[in-house]
Amino acid sequence: MNIAPTFVTVREGHRLAVRRRGEGGVPLLLVHGFPCTSLIWSRVIVPLADAGFDVVAPDLRGYGDSDFAPDGFYDFAAFTSDLTGLFDALGWERAVVAGHDLGAMVAIDMATRHPGRVDRLVILDDSMPDLPEEFAAAGIPASRPKPAVYDYQRRQGLHADELVAELDTPERRRRYVAEFFGHRMWCPPDAFGEEDLALLTEPYADAARLRASFADYEVVMGTRPVSGPELTDRPVEQPALIMIGTDQVTLGEHVDERCALAFPRAVGPFWIRGAGHFMPWERPTVVHRAVSAFCGDLLARRPQGAEV
Repeated sequence: MNIAPTFVTVREGHRLAVRRRGEGGVPLLLVHGFPCTSLIWSRVIVPLADAGFDVVAPDLRGYGDSDFAPDGFYDFAAFTSDLTGLFDALGWERAVVAGHDLGAMVAIDMATRHPGRVDRLVILDDSMPDLPEEFAAAGIPASRPKPAVYDYQRRQGLHADELVAELDTPERRRRYVAEFFGHRMWCPPDAFGEEDLALLTEPYADAARLRASFADYEVVMGTRPVSGPELTDRPVEQPALIMIGTDQVTLGEHVDERCALAFPRAVGPFWIRGAGHFMPWERPTVVHRAVSAFCGDLLARRPQGAEV
C-alpha cells in the first residue's frame, strides 16, 4: 500500500517527508537506505500499524520528497540530527528503530549517539559497527573487498558529478538505479517486477536527487566533509533483532561471529531464505511478524483502547 507522504518540520526551514500510520501506538521508526526511499517500507507499514505500532517512515534528507540538506551535510551525524528532530516534532521520547543499508548504519549511529532515545534496534541486513581490534582479537579476519560487486562505490564516491553527467536523462537515471534491483544481484532474480521498479526508481529520475544519494559514498571515500564523527566504532548496547537475506552478493564474511561482538544483546542473526538486500519489500510478512514478536512486551504495555 502506497501511503502518501506528509511533511514534518524538524528544524527551522527544514522538512522531512514521512509516511505514517498507527498514530498512538508504540513508536517505530523505519529508516531506508540506498538506492531506496521510504517507499521500500510500503508493504510493512500497514501490517505493523495493525499490530499496534505508530509507524513512521521518513525520506532521509535529500531523498524522495524530503528537503535537501540545508547545510550540505549527508553524513550519519546529520541524518541522526534530523531524526531526533523528527522525534521531537512527533512528541516521541524514544522509539524502536529499524533500518537497512545506509538506514541500518544511521540507526546504529543513532543508538550510540542518543542511547536514551532508541529503545531497541531492528537491522535488516549485515550492517554492523566496525570493530577491527575486537574482531582481530577474536580471530576474525578482515573482510576482503569485492571489486566486481562494488565498482559503483568508486564511481559514486570519487566521480559523482561525472557519473550524473553521463546519466543525462530521467530514463537513464532510473535505469541506473534499477540495476541495483536487477543484474547487480543485490536480491534474487525477478524479485521486482516492472511496476515495482517504476515506483521505486521514480524519485531518482531527478538529477539532483540522484546526486544527493551519492553523497554518502563520497563520505565513505573521504571526498566529502562531515558534520561530526560517525559513532559506529563500538558495540551496540540496545537489544537488536538481526535478520539477513541469504540471496545477495553484498554479504560480508564471518557475519555470525561479527554480530556476536557488534550486538552483544542480539536476537539472531536469522538468515532469511528467498530474501536479498531489500527484505521489507521481498519478505514483508516475515519482517512485520518478526518485529511484532521482538517488541511483544512493548505492544503489550500499550494502553488498552489506544487508537492505531
